[in-house]
Amino acid sequence: MKIVGVGIGPMQLTREAIRTIESAAVIYGSKRAIELAQDHIHVKANIIKDYSGIPFLPDETVVLSTGDPMLSGLGKYKKAGDIVIPGISSMQIACARLGIVEETVEIVTVHGRDYTTEQNRIIEAIEQGRTLFLLPDPKTFGTVELASLLTRHDIKATMAVCEKLTYPDEQIRITDTRHPPTVSTNLYCIVVWR
Repeated sequence: MKIVGVGIGPMQLTREAIRTIESAAVIYGSKRAIELAQDHIHVKANIIKDYSGIPFLPDETVVLSTGDPMLSGLGKYKKAGDIVIPGISSMQIACARLGIVEETVEIVTVHGRDYTTEQNRIIEAIEQGRTLFLLPDPKTFGTVELASLLTRHDIKATMAVCEKLTYPDEQIRITDTRHPPTVSTNLYCIVVWR
């Protein structure tokens, strides 16, 4: 099986990803991943309904993963012998847009997870002077909840919300933890630094 990163928005496919998708006999992915790769798909693409079944797909399957498969993506389902083809991640685009050097970044994802297990990591990253890149869970832990957590620990920091990166209606709003930016989409990430 090949797990292929399709990037986070339009025009983000790498040449290796395009070549792999165009030659695929079987394709699976989320609706959004399939839409991002649609121009290069020449077979019927199957929408994944149960992600836990990915490890049991046939070896010739190409699985499309939004962003980079190894950053909170479908790369976690990789088995021995599978190939992961990287994609352009939201972290890469956010860092480029904000002028942040990637090796200073602490990556935390709470999307679809219990955010309480990551609270200490979030606090420690900011207190140690690292830049926090957060993939939020829009339902349980977004800008307001993050700002509240940091405020409870007396941490004042700059906060950026990066919405719909690489799309024509991309927006980046920079405020601070005392005035968390509002969010108008589920396609966003948060970057925090001092």
